[in-house]
Amino acid sequence: MRAVSILVVLCALFTAAPVVAADMSVYKSPYCGCCGNWVKHMESAGHQVKVINTEEMDAVKAIMGVPEALHSCHTAMVDGYLIEGHVPAKDIERLLAERPKALGLAVPGMPTGSPGMEMPGTPPDPYEVILFDDKRGQVFSRY
Repeated sequence: MRAVSILVVLCALFTAAPVVAADMSVYKSPYCGCCGNWVKHMESAGHQVKVINTEEMDAVKAIMGVPEALHSCHTAMVDGYLIEGHVPAKDIERLLAERPKALGLAVPGMPTGSPGMEMPGTPPDPYEVILFDDKRGQVFSRY
């Protein structure tokens, strides 16, 4: 019985802990403040982030295979997945936990109220997080 209790406690601790993605790299313009705010959002969620400033974001997106319709201001790589734009940390953690067959997640554009795009006194825009591969996308979550 004691072994079962210990197992239950360990499972609870493991599932409550954030997924820490030590290999997250974020490609962004050196001049973009909202991208820096998104990096802070990821770090405050427990992720380790390496920032790569570049003025060649269109080339980065093309090389990585981000569909044009999903473009936003920054592109990240985490554990083999692409993350395009202002995707909330909890969606990235869900992606890493579920491991669907996909290229990654995207929040197209720069919706107000998404992580890094908060504007005090301005109501948030509704937006969707899209799970995508090279042929199609589907809604992963809605805000």
